[in-house]
Amino acid sequence: MPATRKLAIFLKPYWHWATLAPLLMVLEVSMDLLQPRFIEHIIDEGIAKSNMQVVFSTGLWMVGVAVIGLIGGVGCGIFTVLASQNFGADLRQTLFAKVQALSFGNLDTLETGGLITRLTNDVTQVTEMVSMLLRVMVRVPLLMVGSLIMGYLTSPRLAVLFLVLIPVVSVVLLRVINRAYPLFGGVQQRLDRLNTVMQENLAGVRVVKAFVRTKHELGRFQRANADLTDHNIQAVRTVAVTMPLMMLALNTGIVAALWIGGVSIDNGGMQVGQVVAFINYLMQALMALMMISMLTMRFSRAEASSVRIGEVLASRPEIQNRPQAQAEFAPKGAVAFDGVTFHYNGNHGDPVLKDIRFSASPGETVALLGATGAGKSSLISLIPRFYDVANGRVTIDNVDVRDVDEATLRQKIGFALQESVLFTGTIRDNIRYGRPDASDEEVAAAAQAAQAHDFIMSFPNGYDSIVGQRGVNLSGGQKQRIAIARALITDPAVLILDDSTSAVDVETEAKIQAALAKLRRGRTSFIVAQRISTVLAADKILVLDDGRVTAVGNHAELMESSPIYQEIYASQLDNGVVIDG
Repeated sequence: MPATRKLAIFLKPYWHWATLAPLLMVLEVSMDLLQPRFIEHIIDEGIAKSNMQVVFSTGLWMVGVAVIGLIGGVGCGIFTVLASQNFGADLRQTLFAKVQALSFGNLDTLETGGLITRLTNDVTQVTEMVSMLLRVMVRVPLLMVGSLIMGYLTSPRLAVLFLVLIPVVSVVLLRVINRAYPLFGGVQQRLDRLNTVMQENLAGVRVVKAFVRTKHELGRFQRANADLTDHNIQAVRTVAVTMPLMMLALNTGIVAALWIGGVSIDNGGMQVGQVVAFINYLMQALMALMMISMLTMRFSRAEASSVRIGEVLASRPEIQNRPQAQAEFAPKGAVAFDGVTFHYNGNHGDPVLKDIRFSASPGETVALLGATGAGKSSLISLIPRFYDVANGRVTIDNVDVRDVDEATLRQKIGFALQESVLFTGTIRDNIRYGRPDASDEEVAAAAQAAQAHDFIMSFPNGYDSIVGQRGVNLSGGQKQRIAIARALITDPAVLILDDSTSAVDVETEAKIQAALAKLRRGRTSFIVAQRISTVLAADKILVLDDGRVTAVGNHAELMESSPIYQEIYASQLDNGVVIDG
């Protein structure tokens, strides 16, 4: 299992527990292997010869050996849990950290539902596999090999049965494993799909109810669930067939041992105790193989999970710091796009942005206007280097953003995303998210600038009010204003507002824009908007169409030179009607 072996590094810090567990299991198995010989001695030397002293003394030895085996088994269990659970915790932590380090492009490829499955179900599968490796998979081979040796020492004549039964059972197990592995890989993929459906449904439950699409969503879930169930049944059925075959082999071996042993006893070649002891060893050896058949499903599934975990751990973030990236950067905010072309899938497919050229002086407000899909959000995502350009370059203060340390660059840029994502916690914590050391006065000032202070103070606990999951207990406009406050509190050199006032009313937006006008002094601001009223006061307006900048200028200039801008203006403001995009 090559994928599983690659994860063994996470067990290394707990090598002492991972070593003690198998050693204690060796002790337990050794004690178990002695018990049939004691039984043989009791039957042949005690019962057959009516010597109760032998029965009593040997019985005491059996109890003592059993207690020692118990100590070994309990100790093995304790150290196995310590090693496997710490292994799982470290793997889960590393996997989560890896996801956090991935770039937007990586996350576009790795679906959220799939990542959740890998962080939860897949890690659990691998953790259980480690637990079984340290306990069961140490016990099984030791028990089987030990039983073969002890069985041979007990009766070389009956040991011939091992040469017949073991190869047959082994061939069956190998065939099952080869068939089960790809099937369990398919099970995990279908579990991904099911999680994706659930995640989309739970995130968009209001949309589902608003459009009365419950039956449609139930159908989507039912199809994904049925596909998972069918594939799981197919995989489990493949493994389940081994149990009856193993029982058949076990019972056949017992019958053969009794028949051959009975004939030998009649001929005086064996004693009853020998036959009983050998049957015990035969049962232990075949039971060990039965345990392997039961574990086949778990290991096949765990190997598939290991492969999927390995895919995430092996993922290389698309955004990488250059070797000599600047760790210190104090820009004034001069932003320029120099012949920028951008694709979402590397250099494949049609470009989203084509030969973008413009510049913004420090303190200037630049607005981006255009139809949906024109490339506005894609353009501003290149400034904090969420993605890398395919051609050309984006600079801040004449420094290519690729030459600045990724974290340092983003600390200088305030960003209010199109979707206002809030986290469970207090409103104060959410505003402080980008700057945890901000004082209460600075939090309040940022909230006032974002026109959020009044509604926050209307809550019983004010800034200490708890925000529900994803801000479920706040309106869309309230969430947007908190997100704007979160961007402002970082005191950025470049402020980016990606359609961040679309959910507030026109009056509130006017107040936000008035407050932002003061805060924008001395910092370069980029505003993406659907409402033309949002961009009228901008120093520079970029009109985008099909990934190209078709016009640049202020409102008055564009009203003279840009037909697209004139059309947008006429559709929204000419008749006194504001269209909220």
